[in-house]
Amino acid sequence: MLATRTLGRQANGTPLALVHGFTQTGRSWGPLAERLARSRRVVLVDAPGHGGSADERLDLWGAGRAVLDAVGPSHLLGYSMGGRIGLHAALEDPAAVGRLVLVGATAGIADAAARARRRADDLALADALERDGDTGLPVFLERWLSNPLFADLTPDAAGIEARRENTAAGLASSLRLCGTGSQEPLDDRLAGLTMPVLLLVGEHDPKFRAEADRLQAGLPRAEVAVVGGAGHACHLERPDAFLDLVEDWLTRKAPAPG
Repeated sequence: MLATRTLGRQANGTPLALVHGFTQTGRSWGPLAERLARSRRVVLVDAPGHGGSADERLDLWGAGRAVLDAVGPSHLLGYSMGGRIGLHAALEDPAAVGRLVLVGATAGIADAAARARRRADDLALADALERDGDTGLPVFLERWLSNPLFADLTPDAAGIEARRENTAAGLASSLRLCGTGSQEPLDDRLAGLTMPVLLLVGEHDPKFRAEADRLQAGLPRAEVAVVGGAGHACHLERPDAFLDLVEDWLTRKAPAPG
């Protein structure tokens, strides 16, 4: 069972489950989760290989099932890796997901050669994590956050202390089992998801804006929203703008299918 923590005690209404990105934990949502919990029950999930779920060894399909087992019927909001887990959860049991918010997510790498290269990169990173162990984790995290995807992310917003709660072995397993290189392309399955879907992306994240457009093309009830002045971690870089978009969308009447 995945580790979870609940904020807010709203007895009525559908809870909102938050699934974080790679190297983060449920604690990484910080004040965002607290603000979302003012009007609903929010469940923070530690993804497989992370935080209190460090010993869970699950692929993306297993992670999606585990999230649903841990939180029950809910709305799901996932960032990056968490978005990919949320997408798999929705495909695993569409009836269990009321609304789906995907932040900087992808349907998978369509080109087989490119996917194989990413898989090799993920495995190399996993090998390095295991070789260096927990003592090498601070250096790994520093290198991870130096990725151009996080160029707009300030050190304070990066939440390094929460990331340091992870283990090298857990993160290595996540790379092997839930890395983008291990994800099969999901484009041909998207039409079966009829719940409302919000695809959020930062203005300075053109790669994942293209991925959001690709997801929107395959999803029957999806819309794309752009967080201005932000990159890949748009929820951490521009939390107020991010929350305005999410809160408006969660409370808005859903359009009818088709």
